[in-house]
Amino acid sequence: METLTLTNMCMVTNEDGKVLMQKHGGNWPGWCFPGGHIEKNEPFFSAVIREVYEETGLTIESPMLCGVKQFFRRNGERYIVLLYQTDTYTGQLRSSPEGEVCWMPVERLYQQELAPGFEEMLPVFLQGHIQEVFYLPDMDTPTYY
Repeated sequence: METLTLTNMCMVTNEDGKVLMQKHGGNWPGWCFPGGHIEKNEPFFSAVIREVYEETGLTIESPMLCGVKQFFRRNGERYIVLLYQTDTYTGQLRSSPEGEVCWMPVERLYQQELAPGFEEMLPVFLQGHIQEVFYLPDMDTPTYY
């Protein structure tokens, strides 16, 4: 039986067209969209809402699944990231122990120190016709679908 880890990430866009970014430290340093692990028996939809709230103080609404990233860890475990987008939210933006958060123009993304592997996910969020980023075991270059 295959073991796997399920996570999520959400691109939140504000009324000015800026995206919500989070600067992580630790094991995955750099800027990326907020998200995190899906808990046991938790619906995917609820998990992305919870994670964005915990990390940013914003309660997102109507997150739409826009794609998937998957890769294999060294131990053979499959790691899946469900990718979401929304432009609907309420609340006050605040940083958390997960990292600093801010609104950033999309065109500035590529000028930042991005979290490892995050840049390879951006085509799913920004191009619309790409829905999957897939890494074969022991491969550093993704395949897009």
